[in-house]
Amino acid sequence: MYAFTYHRPASARQAATLLGKKEDAKLLAGGHTLLPTMKQRLAAPTALVDLSGCLDLKGIAQKGRNLIIGAMTTHAEVANSPVVRDAIPALAYLAGHIGDPAVRHRGTIGGSVANNDPAADYPAALLALGATVVTNRRKLSAAEFFTGLYETALEEGEVILRVSFPVVSKAGYAKFRNPASRYAMVGVFVAKRGGEVAVAVTGAGEGGVFRWPEAEAALKARFAVKSLDGLAHGADGINADMHADAEYRAHLIGVMARQAVAMATGK
Repeated sequence: MYAFTYHRPASARQAATLLGKKEDAKLLAGGHTLLPTMKQRLAAPTALVDLSGCLDLKGIAQKGRNLIIGAMTTHAEVANSPVVRDAIPALAYLAGHIGDPAVRHRGTIGGSVANNDPAADYPAALLALGATVVTNRRKLSAAEFFTGLYETALEEGEVILRVSFPVVSKAGYAKFRNPASRYAMVGVFVAKRGGEVAVAVTGAGEGGVFRWPEAEAALKARFAVKSLDGLAHGADGINADMHADAEYRAHLIGVMARQAVAMATGK
């Protein structure tokens, strides 16, 4: 690694101040992406601002019809929270299937969302559930927040404080995991709220997480697995790599969508 200064603020406000004062500073959440890139000398921040001491960035609560999760809440805490399991069971399930126990007990929802890895799980949940990302400056809908591969609408000095999820009537998540990394080769999150249906896909798009309008229209007519019979996603715009070509990933989108709906409906 290159030399850097280390800071551990006690609040989000202090973290934002340090981020603004220190040239080329980086926020440290779980560290699963930043630290390996620093070890490989692919990143060389002059300062690290560790958010682990910011207690105001942690916690889970339901306020009215919204589930509020602090940015520094770990995947394990989301997965095991009775509040999350009661409000949005599919979100708890998703968090419980991120990586392995070591990753789940260190990685955070804010770090995952900010990194926007194209194979990460949370972006699909945020997009399908219509979540809002709250920063120290503004509120961004998930559709506004995710802008491309590893890209978000976050600006310099902006810190994610929490994520607000509307409580939906039905939701489900299914993913085809890479057997080594457990990242989603394809993951699909479906959500039904009133008469609206959203289907979000992660791990497959060349531009990152995206919605599948054709599946949404079919499920809006009838929210059931059979509604997706005969529906297939095309290979255009689908990622291809050493793990799977575009055609295979496109096929998996349909398979995972059916499994997600089956989870949501209990059938």
